[in-house]
Amino acid sequence: MTIAKPFELEVTHLPDHTELPDSDGTFVKNFQELPQSIILTDSLRPILQQLHPDGRYRIGQDCGIYWRLTDPPERGAEAPDWFYVPNVPPLLNGEVRRSYVLWKEYVAPLIVLEFVSGNGSEERDRTPPPEPGQSQQQKVGKFWVYEQAIRVPFYGIYEVKKASVEMYHLEDNCYQRMSANDRGRYRIPQLGVELGIWQGEYDEMNLPWLRWWDSEGNLLLIGEERAAEEHLRAERESLRAQQESLRAQQESLRAQEEKQRADRLAAKLRQMGINPEVLNAYLIGF
Repeated sequence: MTIAKPFELEVTHLPDHTELPDSDGTFVKNFQELPQSIILTDSLRPILQQLHPDGRYRIGQDCGIYWRLTDPPERGAEAPDWFYVPNVPPLLNGEVRRSYVLWKEYVAPLIVLEFVSGNGSEERDRTPPPEPGQSQQQKVGKFWVYEQAIRVPFYGIYEVKKASVEMYHLEDNCYQRMSANDRGRYRIPQLGVELGIWQGEYDEMNLPWLRWWDSEGNLLLIGEERAAEEHLRAERESLRAQQESLRAQQESLRAQEEKQRADRLAAKLRQMGINPEVLNAYLIGF
């Protein structure tokens, strides 16, 4: 395989996901990133299943997005902490993707999210590719790649230490800083959701988590929260059923007591020589 220099087109073969490295050898930055990705994916899944009943979408978590050919290949890739690509098949030629290769798939992610573990300079780096004649070892900035190369419509920078998320929207080929709505969250119209910060406990960690809400402001729940809510709903239904049964039993008991009182009164009237049926007909006629 011949690897061309950046932006050169003299190649006889464009590698696919099976031929490109699927790791750059680095570690996941911290123990918060994996549960954060799980929260984002799990809570959004019901929305995506409605939007893509045919299953044509993909979510990547620390997966490489190859946007140019370089030597070594890893220098031409970015691995967002979380991203969503609409309208692509779950499998590629019957195989699970090892990475996302733009020159083989063409569809850019709709949204990319980076979780800051340092001071955020890497996620805000606008360094462009080196000019011809400059050292090709210079790393291209993430911000520039997402904005100018991949052209991701929505880019978010999440800082857990600041309990904040900084969102950008691609407008006229440049990222514009988004303003939060009156709920302090950011609308993603294509998904019909809002993105913001939720303070709470997950995975035994009480942190400001990045989460989704629907357009009405309702928090999108993860699987275990949906299960807990369903369990609570079932318990409430059971309690209502028990209350209805108790009320029915009480009504039946009152009816039995009324009948017993009526029977005792009829028996006393008969002892007095009075026919209760005749008396009742007389009172009704009166």
